[in-house]
Amino acid sequence: MSDTDTDELEQMSEEEKAMMSEWENMAGDDDSAGDDAGGEEAVPDFDSTFGGQEDGATRILNQDEIDSLLGFDDDLDGGNETSGVMALINSAMVNYERLPMLDIVFDRLVRLMSTSLRNLTSDNVEVSLDQVSTVRFGDYMNSIPLPAMLSVFKAEEWDNHGLLVTDSALIYSIVDVLLGGRKGTPAIRVEGRPYTTIETKLVERMIHVALSDLSSAFDPLSPVSFGLERMETNPRFATITQSGNACVLARLRVDMGDRGGRVEILIPYATLEPIRELLLQMFMGEKFGRDSIWENHLTQELYQTEVQLQAVLGEKTVSLNDLLNWEKGTRVIFNTFTDDELELRCGDFPMFKGPVGQKQGNIAVQIDKYIAPVNEEND
Repeated sequence: MSDTDTDELEQMSEEEKAMMSEWENMAGDDDSAGDDAGGEEAVPDFDSTFGGQEDGATRILNQDEIDSLLGFDDDLDGGNETSGVMALINSAMVNYERLPMLDIVFDRLVRLMSTSLRNLTSDNVEVSLDQVSTVRFGDYMNSIPLPAMLSVFKAEEWDNHGLLVTDSALIYSIVDVLLGGRKGTPAIRVEGRPYTTIETKLVERMIHVALSDLSSAFDPLSPVSFGLERMETNPRFATITQSGNACVLARLRVDMGDRGGRVEILIPYATLEPIRELLLQMFMGEKFGRDSIWENHLTQELYQTEVQLQAVLGEKTVSLNDLLNWEKGTRVIFNTFTDDELELRCGDFPMFKGPVGQKQGNIAVQIDKYIAPVNEEND
C-alpha cells in the first residue's frame, strides 16, 4: 500500500470505517452461504431466477423452454394456439363476457348438421364441435389458412352479418362425395388455382344446409333467418366488421370416412347484441328468480280475499271554524240527490259507481261502472 492510500485511510471518519466493516461482514456471510450450498458463490442472476435451482446449482433455460415461455412453440396444433406470456396478453386483450347459451346452440347445430349432411351426401357424416372461443376479427382473418372459401351470411332479424369459413380439405371432400367418388380414397386436392364454378356451386349447397341448421339451432332461443349473401376466396373482400371487434368463433370438424375438413363459424358480438340477454341465461327458459308456481298460488289466494267497500253517500268540505261550532242536533246538508250515482271505495281508492236503491228493506247500491285506477306518475 502506498503512502497516499495510507493518508486517505487515516483521513476517513469513524462513520465511514463502521460502514466499510459492515459491508465486509455481509460479504463474508454471502461467501459462507455459497460454500454451504455447493462451494459456488450464490450470485442471483436472470437464469437462476427463471430457470430455478437443482441441487444448489443454477440452471440455464434452453431455447425450447424460452420459446415455450414466450408462446412461440411450433408443436402446438395448427400453429394458431398460443401459450405462456402471449396467452396471458391475449386473454387480457380479449376479455369479454361469457355467453352460456351459445354452447347449447352450437351443440344443437352439431346434431342437426350431422343429420342434414348425411341426407345431402348419402354418406356417413360425423360433425363434432372442437371449441367455442372469442377472437378479434382482424387476428382471425390473418390466421385463415388459404386457399379457403369464405361465405358471408346475414341475420335478417338482427340486421347484421356473420362469416362461415370452409377449408380446402372439406371443399374437395364435398366435391368428391357429391360427384360420386369412391369410399376409402382420399380426395384429390389441386392447389394453386381458383375454385371452379362447379366446385363453388356444390359447396354452396352445403353452406345453405349449414345456415339452415344454424337458424334451427337458434329457433328455441330467438327465431332468426340466416341468408347467404356472397362467397369470397380473398379475406380482404369478406370484411364484415372492424378488425379490433371481438367475435365468437366456433370450430366444427366434419368427417366422412377417410375424408373431411373443418367449418368455422364467426359471429361478431355486435350481431348477437339483440339477444344478448337471452344468451346470458344459464339454461333455456331461465326467469332470473321468478317462480310461476308461487305466482299462480298467490293469485288464487288473492281472489278469495275479503275486502271492505264503502258507499260514499256524499262529501262536503267545511272550514275548521264551522266544524268547531257544530253542536248536537246541527244539520249538515249534502248536495246529493236520490237519482245520483254513489261511489264505492276500497280504502282510499275509488272502485265502482252505481245508482242507490232499496232491497229487502236495506239500502243497496248497484254496481254499474268501473273506475279505472289513476296513474300517479302521469299526474
